[in-house]
Amino acid sequence: MEDRKKIAVLFSGKGSNLAYIVKTLHDKEVDVVMALTNNPDAEGIAVAKNAHIPVEVVDSKVYESRETFDAEIVKRIQSYSPDLTVLAGFMRILTPVFTEYVKSVNLHPSLLPRHKGLHAIEKSYEDPYPTGGVTVHWVSSELDGGEVILQKEVSKEGLCFEAYDQKIRSIEKEALVEAIRKVLS
Repeated sequence: MEDRKKIAVLFSGKGSNLAYIVKTLHDKEVDVVMALTNNPDAEGIAVAKNAHIPVEVVDSKVYESRETFDAEIVKRIQSYSPDLTVLAGFMRILTPVFTEYVKSVNLHPSLLPRHKGLHAIEKSYEDPYPTGGVTVHWVSSELDGGEVILQKEVSKEGLCFEAYDQKIRSIEKEALVEAIRKVLS
């Protein structure tokens, strides 16, 4: 049996992207060796536990600085030696303490460089462009500024915000899995 690549997945909320990675890749093409969240109440914890994936909960609120929090999560991630770390709805701005030591990709719900940061779906829905979309990019110390791995576009024509939002969320998962395959192949 060939050695499968190992990935770590970081999330902050529902864990829907984690669930999709588990369903499509885990125990098939890659091994999700750990999941980590900064939110002790994240619904994604149950997703990981149901898939028998070790979960690390590191509450960002108890750290006095971003750097001390990042140092702790780097230590936890490195103890599993993943080939790649995937930020799947991880709502933290990471410092060089993380970005310099962890090879990671991030999913962002806009066509970067448009709409970095929060509320990207709303901002892209309201902008003058006929399309929006999602980007998977390498994580760098610049927020949503790392090199683009891939993008998927969505036409906004005739869509209300709810329908657009739904479309973005459905292609996010596919884009993330495609990017993981691309990076690890």
